[in-house]
Amino acid sequence: MNQHTNLKDIFSAFDRLTVLIVGDVMIDSYLWGKSTRISPEAPVPIVNVVKREKRLGGAANVALNVQAMGATPLLCSVIGDDPDGGDFLRLMEERSLSTEGIVQSLERVTTIKHRIIAGGQQLLRVDAEIEHNLADYEERHLEEHYRKLLDRADVVVFEDYDKGVFSEHNIKRFIQLASERGIPTVVDPKKKNFLSYTGCTLFKPNLKELKEGLKVDFADENLPAFEDAVEELQKRLQTQQVLVTLSERGVFVADGEERTYIQAHRRSISDVSGAGDTVISIAALCMALHTSLPFMAGLSNLGGGLVCEQVGVVPVDRKRLFEEAQHIRLFETHEHRTA
Repeated sequence: MNQHTNLKDIFSAFDRLTVLIVGDVMIDSYLWGKSTRISPEAPVPIVNVVKREKRLGGAANVALNVQAMGATPLLCSVIGDDPDGGDFLRLMEERSLSTEGIVQSLERVTTIKHRIIAGGQQLLRVDAEIEHNLADYEERHLEEHYRKLLDRADVVVFEDYDKGVFSEHNIKRFIQLASERGIPTVVDPKKKNFLSYTGCTLFKPNLKELKEGLKVDFADENLPAFEDAVEELQKRLQTQQVLVTLSERGVFVADGEERTYIQAHRRSISDVSGAGDTVISIAALCMALHTSLPFMAGLSNLGGGLVCEQVGVVPVDRKRLFEEAQHIRLFETHEHRTA
């Protein structure tokens, strides 16, 4: 792979990448309104509807972030054969996303999260979903779709929301199939399958997931205990590369024994929804290009912060990300190298 000599070169290279995203997808539904009084029926606000909107969520929001960065996303998942599933496919087509990796099942419902927002604040969320594992035939169909798409991929993202798409069996199989082809695997985990991603290339939990997944507890400020937990994670998963998001304290990246903390940038935070999806998307693209891990962490951290300025789940703004990365001299700060 060619040496990337500057930031512009890296962003141009994103345009040539294809990312396979496998995992739990959902619809993010928004009801925007105004609230000026409390209901006489119960101590809750009355919201007068101004606008309704449905957006792609979960692993599909990762696909949108990959697309926003200029790369080609291929989405692989299982949804219900229901009206919400129909809406999901329509939303994908509207955003020019390929639906060839989507399996529809009569035995599942399509996950949808309804959010009610007034005055820039989320007042309530109502979820419709099932979380049990796929049936054997559904898992077989998913693997067939995964295999078909894998040979076109430069990197694979595992986007786990604990909604049943992943099992210990198919995680092992999917990582093995990618590994045989020399394709890096990047994992955004949740609690249930946390320690099942043995042999992945990059593992990206947040701090809460790290503690829950390893069943450890320590004060957030206790850096020695935190770094011990990361080391334990590296051993358990047999992976050298770990990226941990630390909310307002930025990100931490470990590559073997090399460790780097990257501070968050000061921002006006409106909504943290979807920030993790942006981080994993940018991290995956950087892994496909074999950038240095500190550069990957820095760019991912910058992108995650940018989407927090928006209300609701929205993809990253590539142009603004490039401008900010250039402004803070990210490329020069974290020496860029090919692996």
